[in-house]
Amino acid sequence: MDLFLRAQTEDGLTQEEIRDALLQSLSGRDLRKVLILPPDFTRFHSGAGFITNVYYHTLTEKGVKVDILPALGTHEPMTPAQLLAMFGDIPQEVFLVHDWRRDVVKIGEIPGDFLAEITDGLWKEPVAAEVNRLIMDESYDLIISPGQVVPHEVIGMSNHAKNLFVGTGGSEMINRSHMIGAVYGMERMMGRDHTPVRAMFDYGAEHFLKDRPILWVLTVTTAPQGRIRTHGLFIGEGRECLSEAVRLAQLKNIDFVEHGLKKCVVYLDPEEFKSTWLGNKAVYRTRMAMADGGELIILAPGVRRFGEDAQCDALIRKYGYRGRLETLKAFEAPENEDLRANMGAAAHLIHGSSDGRFSVTYAVRDISREEIESVGYRSADFAETCRKYDPAALRPGMNEIDGEEIFYIPNPALGLWIDKERFEA
Repeated sequence: MDLFLRAQTEDGLTQEEIRDALLQSLSGRDLRKVLILPPDFTRFHSGAGFITNVYYHTLTEKGVKVDILPALGTHEPMTPAQLLAMFGDIPQEVFLVHDWRRDVVKIGEIPGDFLAEITDGLWKEPVAAEVNRLIMDESYDLIISPGQVVPHEVIGMSNHAKNLFVGTGGSEMINRSHMIGAVYGMERMMGRDHTPVRAMFDYGAEHFLKDRPILWVLTVTTAPQGRIRTHGLFIGEGRECLSEAVRLAQLKNIDFVEHGLKKCVVYLDPEEFKSTWLGNKAVYRTRMAMADGGELIILAPGVRRFGEDAQCDALIRKYGYRGRLETLKAFEAPENEDLRANMGAAAHLIHGSSDGRFSVTYAVRDISREEIESVGYRSADFAETCRKYDPAALRPGMNEIDGEEIFYIPNPALGLWIDKERFEA
């Protein structure tokens, strides 16, 4: 059963409308045990916290056993404070932790000839399809996968099968899918539904997960001034719910600017962004809007490391954000086995560079200037930069400071910005 709701006003759907739709999605189901796969805190503004809370309480009140496995991917486990802030009064002992290196099973393989066809011959090796072992546990009567559809640098538009193959996936699928996206080119994919990486996940869902009882619960949201507005809710067991959500997200989450941005200031919420691994959404989501020779300034009070784990942090420090060609050169060098063994990190290094087209300046509190500059970025003092570009005083979009145009983005994770002139050309 497909259930699609679109808000009639810019205020979004009410909690009552969302709750009613969620209850309707459970109608007629005889359930004993359910697994819910929400996003983690990096998708706080998805509205998935409320959705998970409604499902949990509705099901447990009927005597259903509910387990919750946040789709962490390679991210850190959520803290108790984050679980409380996002999911409310759900008992924290029901939350499980996904380990992308050890908790997965191989359920199939994406053929190399198929990947060669969809990538214009840029990738020809097969890729193992891996998911957390709980997803294949037949004791679950239903698997609920809530999350946000929004422009994404690796796949084009996030969520649906990506939530399983990356959010609860294993090292080979995560690494190789990210590398395929980097090799194919993020600017060919961001904001689009049908991309090579999406085709990979569609293939995996159709061939290896078709017998699993998966219910997709997809949102399209914005968060002006931090308040979540849910513009659409798309619930279904096939792909049509994704297609419908993509169409709305393209309207709500892609902003066209009239001309390339000479200076762009992006703020990263310290509760959400604690590493450049995550914070580089500021680079990914603005790169199609930045003018040649422009400057991207990232105000990042919570960023205090590069990678989400020690291995990725070490690779970023060693190889840096040097651009696509330099990274591919390093990747192919026989002596760099550590980089080839972690394609996800190599892809991240490509994504996080401007390829010399514009400069990237990080203003942080807890990483030294020398460290920031050693990985290929410019560094600025956080307090001093905030005095000039005060996030509390700037409004989203174009501002003027001392006669200079400044484009301000308070949260890069919620959209994609594109230079209309460059896009049309």
